[in-house]
Amino acid sequence: MKLKYFCLSLLLGSSLTFTGCTSWLDEDVYSQLGNGTVANSSNAIERVLFEAYRNAQFHGNFGGNIEYHEEWTCDQFWETGGAVNNHASVMLQFTWDASYPDHAVNLWNQCYRSIRNCNLVLELIDGSTLPDDEKTRIKSEARFIRAIVYYKLYMRSGGVPLRLKSEGEQALARATDEEMKTFIETELSEVAPLLPDRGELSSYQYGRATRGAAYGFLCKFYLNTKQWAKCAQAAQEVMDLEFGYELWPDYNTLFTVDNKMTNKEFIWAFTCSTQADGCEIINGWFPADFKRVQTNTAVGEIVFTSNMRNWARMDRIYDSFYNSFDPKDKRKDLIITEYENTKGNTVSLLNDNNTRMFKYVPDPNAVENAHGNDIPVIRYADILLSRAEALNELNGPTQDIFDNLIQPVRDRAGLTDKLYASDFTKETLRDFLLKERGWEFYGENLRRQDLLRHGKFIEQAKERQKIGKPFEIKAIIDDHFKLFPIPQTEIDANPLCEQNPGY
Repeated sequence: MKLKYFCLSLLLGSSLTFTGCTSWLDEDVYSQLGNGTVANSSNAIERVLFEAYRNAQFHGNFGGNIEYHEEWTCDQFWETGGAVNNHASVMLQFTWDASYPDHAVNLWNQCYRSIRNCNLVLELIDGSTLPDDEKTRIKSEARFIRAIVYYKLYMRSGGVPLRLKSEGEQALARATDEEMKTFIETELSEVAPLLPDRGELSSYQYGRATRGAAYGFLCKFYLNTKQWAKCAQAAQEVMDLEFGYELWPDYNTLFTVDNKMTNKEFIWAFTCSTQADGCEIINGWFPADFKRVQTNTAVGEIVFTSNMRNWARMDRIYDSFYNSFDPKDKRKDLIITEYENTKGNTVSLLNDNNTRMFKYVPDPNAVENAHGNDIPVIRYADILLSRAEALNELNGPTQDIFDNLIQPVRDRAGLTDKLYASDFTKETLRDFLLKERGWEFYGENLRRQDLLRHGKFIEQAKERQKIGKPFEIKAIIDDHFKLFPIPQTEIDANPLCEQNPGY
């Protein structure tokens, strides 16, 4: 459908197409903006760009838990109760299909809304009278957002329809694997040098695309497609940036709302606010009658207050994961094992697959469901461990990998015993890094990708199926579960789009 006019509602989030009306319905319009007006207004174009940003981020209960439903297919978390359990149960039991859970369909639609808005920006900007440097910046941001959204879709479902124009045929075949990889790599590689370093951005621009974010996504893309030399190089690009990304000194305050603007470890994050698009992850981790807990960290006491919300859904941690931590590991200190309930009694959560993650420390100024904590997508620790993994795959263990990449992450966690390359083979270091990533990044939606890359995803699902507790996996587990299906709504609307095998 040809886009003729932009309206104010587009600038706030929706695109509309207007057709002629009978004269008695005509009225004076004061807020309508034609393409030329939008193209010549930096503010108007950026509002379309901001909507692309917004749809490239996933927040909320059913929104943010688009992310969590990938975690429910892995070896760390499970869930009971509440409306979300209708979605969680199919993920836990490996019984999902192309129509359910429906928030996976919502993710698909949200991604393509972001892609559409990026395409609109790119189509309008070249014909505008905006200064060349402003054109370059806006175009680079739009290409970055479009590339990372396609990366998200690619890591979930493989090749998808590669829509690079706002107009075009509704029916479009899926891009091949090679076409997807070439597009993502080319876009991120070309825009990375054009984007500003984070240190060049004002606080007003916090959360916008940066050079570090582009190289960070390249690093993760190369890691998960096993392009080891390119992964190591992209990681080094991040490490060499003038801004100076670094590990936050205290793991247990890394995810608090207070540090979001000054945190030099978050390379890309879903930016959250108590006013809109809040972080709602914590609401499902409160036990039903939670009142308070005293942590042995700098966070101190965590208290449930009247401005917060406690959902019927209960997110829980498997005992096998909690018990896998070294006793000295500080990263488990915000997994609570007991709490004081509303009656003043101490309740134990141990030995029942029921410990709770308070990694996203509740925002004391939360507004009902919405907390202001940003949700990390790529952290500097991930860059260090990704480079370590890539170098190990290329050359095997070296002392440099341990001293400069692995040890800083473990030192922060309180695991200061020195590790020696001579004690590892390539295979044992590979296994060690998978465990290390599990302890470092739990609750950050990286586990499924890590297990798939290491060839453990299907194997571990079969192991949980044999145990049969705390729930039963009912499906016949095979390799088709390595990809999620293309939503049935897309298959129905686009006859050239073929479904993934097994669905």
